[in-house]
Parts: sequence; C-alpha cells; structure tokens
Amino acid sequence: MTPPATRSAGRILLVDDEPGLLRLLAIRLETEGYEVEPVDSGEAALAALTRFSPDLVITDLRMEHMDGLALLRELRRRRPGLRVVLLTAHGTIPDAVEATQSGAFGFLTKPVEKEALLEQVERAMRLSDRSSATTLEADGLVTRNATMQALLDRIRQLAEDASPVMLTGPTGSGKTRLARLIHETSLRRAAPFATLGCDALPENELEATLFGEPAGPDHPGRPGLLRDCEGGTLLLEEVGDLPARTQGRLLRVLQEGHLPPMASTGGAADAGLDVRLVSASRHDLREAVRTGAFREELFYRLGAVQLRVPGLDQRREDIPLLAERFLAECDAERGTGTDGGRAFSPEALELLVAAAWPGHLLELRNVVRQCAATTSSPIIDAEVLQGILGDTATTGLPSFSEARDEFTRNYLAQLLTMTAGNVSAAARLAQRNRTDFYKLLARHNLNPDQFKDA
Repeated sequence: MTPPATRSAGRILLVDDEPGLLRLLAIRLETEGYEVEPVDSGEAALAALTRFSPDLVITDLRMEHMDGLALLRELRRRRPGLRVVLLTAHGTIPDAVEATQSGAFGFLTKPVEKEALLEQVERAMRLSDRSSATTLEADGLVTRNATMQALLDRIRQLAEDASPVMLTGPTGSGKTRLARLIHETSLRRAAPFATLGCDALPENELEATLFGEPAGPDHPGRPGLLRDCEGGTLLLEEVGDLPARTQGRLLRVLQEGHLPPMASTGGAADAGLDVRLVSASRHDLREAVRTGAFREELFYRLGAVQLRVPGLDQRREDIPLLAERFLAECDAERGTGTDGGRAFSPEALELLVAAAWPGHLLELRNVVRQCAATTSSPIIDAEVLQGILGDTATTGLPSFSEARDEFTRNYLAQLLTMTAGNVSAAARLAQRNRTDFYKLLARHNLNPDQFKDA
C-alpha cells in the first residue's frame, strides 16, 4: 500500500458487508491520499460518525439490518450537508431513482471501476460539507473559506475588546450578521444591540434618531440610539453616507466622550458615552477620506479595528454549504421539509458554484427561496435552478483555460511595463528564451511597442 499523504485529501467513511470489497476500496482510496474508515454495517457507520467526522460516505445499498437507503436517510437527518454515494450489484433503474430521490449524491454499480469511483469521490469532495469548515450554529454562520475563517478568528479575539470596529465589503456580503456576532461574542452581549441605516433617513430625522432630541411643546422628545444602547452595541450601516454635518456632530461626541444634555435649557451632560460603535460600509472609505467626502479623524475613530468582508464571489467554496443551509431554513419556515431534509442535486450545486453573484449572500438566499417555493421535490435539480438563474447561471466563474490565459496576459503585460517594452529583458525576467517569449506575446495579442513609452 502506498504510504499515506502528509495531508489527507479528505475523510471517507466506507460501509460494506463484503470484507474483500471493503478492503479493496479502502486500498484504492488510501492510495489516492484519502483517509478511510472502513466499517461493515450501517449501525457501525452511525457509531463512527461523530468519532471520524467524514467528508463523504460510500455505502453498499444491500446490507443486513440497516440497508444503504435507511443509512442515507439517517445520515441526512444527522448531517444534512454530508454527501453519500451508494454502491450496489443490483443497478436497476428503480434503485437509482429511489437513491437520488432520497438525496444520494451518486450511484455506482459493482464491480466498481477505479476511474468511476475516483471521479465520483473527487466530485463529491469539491461540493462536500467538509469537516474542516468553521461553523457557528448559534448565528447560522458557516464557512470553509480561509479568508472568512481568519475573519471569524479575528472577531473571537475581539471578545474582551471594546474598540470600535469598521466592516467593509460589498452589499449583501453579511456585514450586518457579522456585526451582531461581534456583539454576541463580546462582554456587552447582555446589553442592547441596535442598527441605524445612515442612508435611510433625512438628515434631521437621522440626527434625532442618533443623538436624541429634547422634549418640546408639541412632542415628547426621545433619548436617541446612543443613549438607548448604553452598555451595548450600535451598528451604523452605510456609515459612508452620513451627511457632513452629522459626521461633525458624531466626531464631537466621540472626542468629548459624552452626549449633550437632554434638557432644552441647561442641564448636566451625560456621565459618559458607554456604547460600542460598529460601522459598516460598501464604499472605500479611505478614498472618501482622500476626496474629503468623509472626515479623516472620524474614519480613524470609528475604524480602530478594520475588517474586510469577502463577497460571495471570493468564497465560492462556501456556496454549497450556504445554499443547503438556506434551503433548510426555508423548509423549516414553510413546514415543507421531507425526512432528512431537502437537498440540491450535484448538478444544481455545480451550477450554483459557477453562477455570477453580484448580490452576494442576499441574492443567493433569494434564489434558494425561489427554488424552495417552485418545487416540492426532495431533490432540487439543475433544470429548476437554471430557470431561476437565467443568464447569470454560467457567467460568474471563468474556466481554467480562461483564468490561465488572463493570468498569463497580465503577467506578460507587467513584465513589458517593468522593462519599457524591452523584449530581451522581459524574457530574461520570465526565464524564457526570446523566441518563445515573442510567441507568447503574439498568442496574447501584446505589442511590445505599446509599452515603450511606459
């Protein structure tokens, strides 16, 4: 047997009551770098589920006591995102239909060809609810993206810190949910959490809502969110849209550390400002500072800690996890879930991963809701999804060839810029001979003369 790889390609729970086949499949998969746990029954598979925490289950369909379909349904109840591939020596059409309708990821017949097995496993791993994913069940957050994991780690590190936090990222990327997570993991979690949309109100109403206003003959007055959230957290959504006057008032409050008195004539100032501010913006606020649209000192006071939230197009590996999480939420709301929960077919998941998502998490959630409302089938297939996605279905993720060509073109252009169009110098930097370098330039429609002025 080939020595195991230093880093597992994935964890596979292998279930079959034939000892010879169980060993053969285990050897094939371990040779490819997978970590395999072989068991001989469905009951043993369920017992191993927590201890082994697989990324994929491959199980025989026909077994004593608990068969493959019964195991599949129980696995879907316990781990809805876990992919399951079924094996059978009785590869009939009814078997395949029942398996796929029950949520199986794939279906292979015995004797299992090595190439077909590995292709199915590789495909499942690409879309698997990997055990390495960071999941915060309490807030519905789920990710296996390295950037997102680092962001969540940073938020955990802020648990005992009261510093203001600024979240930037595209609309729909989850900034509001992350702001709430910052509050819920902080020492202020028992105090109020409130949100103010800085782009949602006229200036006078915005300031009254934020700072409060004293009582007058025609109105009772109000304390404002900065007082209402005493001891807690206030989220300023789209803080980059604060009017200039409001920016000035907020900066003065932060500088002085307290709010002005509420009484219309005289009165003592508040003892002190005790609220943690979390700001969120879709804009590049550094650019707004540079152009004078946003006050520089306010930017640094609000952004003592600055966190960039990646858009969905930057964390595509999370799309299968998020889609199935949103689907489970929809079914729970509607009371339409089937035993073990509904799921997307593998083809539908691949379509979701490849689609363009200009609206990010908000758009993905909306698409999933439309899918849930469109069909009551236990498996949502690619045809249903294609009708909802329309032209956006395949424009988000470039093919490998397109991505490689774009990288190469940008790399060559960078070399030509650095060498002012000197092909010999650029070829030396690229460690290619001059003839090959000219061929690369021709292939990517790059003219060295256009870089000489640069």
